[in-house]
Amino acid sequence: MKKELLKDHSAKIEDLKEEVRVFCTERDWDEPHNPKDLAIGIVTEASELLEIFRFYPEKESLEMVKNKEIRIKVGEELADVLCFILRFAQLYKLDLTTCLGDKLKKNAIKYPLSKEK
Repeated sequence: MKKELLKDHSAKIEDLKEEVRVFCTERDWDEPHNPKDLAIGIVTEASELLEIFRFYPEKESLEMVKNKEIRIKVGEELADVLCFILRFAQLYKLDLTTCLGDKLKKNAIKYPLSKEK
C-alpha cells in the first residue's frame, strides 16, 4: 500500500528529508549530489519558477496565480526547489529550522520595525 502524502500542517521537515533521501538513494544519486551541483539545481529550478512570470507586470502576475494550470506549474517548480533544498540539508546535516530561526534573528536586527507601528 502506498504511503499517504503529508500536508503542510502535518509534515515534519525530517520526514520530508527522509522521503527525498529514499527517492535519491533508490536512483543512486548520492555521487552527483555534491554541494555545488545541488546549489546549481536550486538556482536552476528557481529560474524555472521565475520563467512562468517573466514579462508579465506585477498586477497580471497576481492574477496568474489564481489560474489552475499556472498554479500547477508554480507548485511543480516550488516542489523542485524544495526537493533540492531538502536534499542539500539532508546530505550535509543542516537543520533547516535552526537555519531559518538564526536568519530571521539576523534579519530582525538588519531590518528593525519602524517606530511608527
